[in-house]
Amino acid sequence: MPSAFQFQCHLVLIFLAASKGETRYLEVRDAGEDDPFLLLSEDLKRELSAGQIYRRSLRCIDMLSIEGQFTFTADQPQLHCATFFIGEPEELITVHYDFVNIDCQGGDFLKVFDGWILKGEKFPSSLDHPLTTPQRYADFCESGNIQRSIRSSQNVAMIFFRIQQPGNGFTVTVKKSSNLFPCNVISQTPSGRFTMVIPHQHRNCSFSIIYPVVIKISDLILGHLNGLFLKKPSAGCAGVGDFVELLGGAGLDPSKMFPLADLCHSFHGSAQMKIGCDNTVLRMVSSGKHINRVTFEYHQLDLQETETRKENSIEEFCFPTI
Repeated sequence: MPSAFQFQCHLVLIFLAASKGETRYLEVRDAGEDDPFLLLSEDLKRELSAGQIYRRSLRCIDMLSIEGQFTFTADQPQLHCATFFIGEPEELITVHYDFVNIDCQGGDFLKVFDGWILKGEKFPSSLDHPLTTPQRYADFCESGNIQRSIRSSQNVAMIFFRIQQPGNGFTVTVKKSSNLFPCNVISQTPSGRFTMVIPHQHRNCSFSIIYPVVIKISDLILGHLNGLFLKKPSAGCAGVGDFVELLGGAGLDPSKMFPLADLCHSFHGSAQMKIGCDNTVLRMVSSGKHINRVTFEYHQLDLQETETRKENSIEEFCFPTI
């Protein structure tokens, strides 16, 4: 049986509650029948010829992975709605308001969030994002025509909205642009290979995989000597300005996950670990003194692999009881 977090993230079947200020959050309530992840189909992408604009209506709860023009029109009062946008790791997402017809004075709202937020947990976390939490929200009712285009800082973004009057709604155009040095990423797939590079920048970058996985780090350059350390109360990378850590947990926010392993020093070779958590995050902390780089590949952990735990796997946390 999938966990509650996997069920939430894989189907994005969520009920949203929103309010102003730091308490704004999205909460899962009941599952619906639609599967927004159908829109991640490669077949749909192949059907669109060069230059053709994809258009369709939005559902109250939706997910999009392609560019296009999207329209939502309320057929009844819609109080808790959201659309999640996701791109490839090296893509940024721009949301442009083409047309908006909502009653801001009557309590309607339409907001873009720079990242994802689920049940009060944000990705990227507040520790890893260049903007403060209030700055990550772009409220149409506050900015109007002043800010009609909003670009994300990573490969995920979202809009959430309340429209109470039937017939009211909005149209947005979603476009993607290249990001030469992807920092914070949510993976679209349960398997893949990625190289994260932080070129002399003082920042923290997370790569999130919303699956239990086997992760294999094949190359790490931090400007140090060889070393791999599992997290212990008296060990780790304390005092080291540049390192990579593996995190695991059942939520979206890396800052709320449990630290499983530290990699403090450069190495060429292989460090493979099994992490049975709902969400696995590889997070690089960079002081800005070096060009840091890590290459890794991952695939979803299946039941047989959890039953056959081998050397160099994280067994203390996240694995189900067998």
